[in-house]
Amino acid sequence: MQSRNGTGGNGTGGNGAGNGSVHDQGGVYQGGVHQGGFWARISRHQPGLLIGLSVIAGLLFGFVELAGEVMEGETFAFDKRILLVLRDPVNPELPGGPWWLARMAKDITSLGSTTVLAILTVAALGFLVLLRKRAAALLVLASIGGGGALSTVLKRLFDRARPDLVPHGDEVLSASFPSGHAMLSAVVYLTLGALLAQFVEGRRTKAYLLIWAMLLTLAIGSSRVYLGVHWPTDVLAGWSVGAAWAALCWMIAEWLQRRGAVEQDRPETAVGR
Repeated sequence: MQSRNGTGGNGTGGNGAGNGSVHDQGGVYQGGVHQGGFWARISRHQPGLLIGLSVIAGLLFGFVELAGEVMEGETFAFDKRILLVLRDPVNPELPGGPWWLARMAKDITSLGSTTVLAILTVAALGFLVLLRKRAAALLVLASIGGGGALSTVLKRLFDRARPDLVPHGDEVLSASFPSGHAMLSAVVYLTLGALLAQFVEGRRTKAYLLIWAMLLTLAIGSSRVYLGVHWPTDVLAGWSVGAAWAALCWMIAEWLQRRGAVEQDRPETAVGR
């Protein structure tokens, strides 16, 4: 009789009455609390993903709003004011500040040129190939190449004229909105900064690399306005969509890593072994 009672008790527990959980089509109830729902699961188990998606959505929303105001001409007064503030008050034909500032701005803006960004990209791809991380290399190539293609499409779509209020301090070959230097520097430097951060220890070291990536991105975009080759809103738009694209690609990389489609970040063997 005791054996039968024990069996009956175990059977009752096996039906789920003992653990207090009930399954239905909407999710799982535990202790009377509904645990289902896609966004609920994301917020509980992957808060970083939820934060990342929110940041991307905010950046894209800002870009769309800014693009709408630019196309309606509502940003001209703001753009004009900023451009003229950065010029010599006596002779607006010249950039403001000491003589060496214009030369420095040209040096900084060259860090966002196609040539420099291509060299950095090739160097990063070679580094990943040496580590036998070919899938990661392909992902970086797709991220940066896709960012370049997106920049070209957006420029042709909006076809905004370059500033004509002041002389251009650098050669220009394409439309103005969004700034290609600002957008592609965000894509390349933020992507490579996040990539390098995976190969170092410590939060402060990782933060150091990411901060430098952001500072370079900000400096390059600002130099375009100082040199008079972009409206300020061009640069703001480039930063927004470039950062959103880099964040999206990095989230995809993390998702593929968890599923084994992309190699782990930390190398298990020495380079060249």
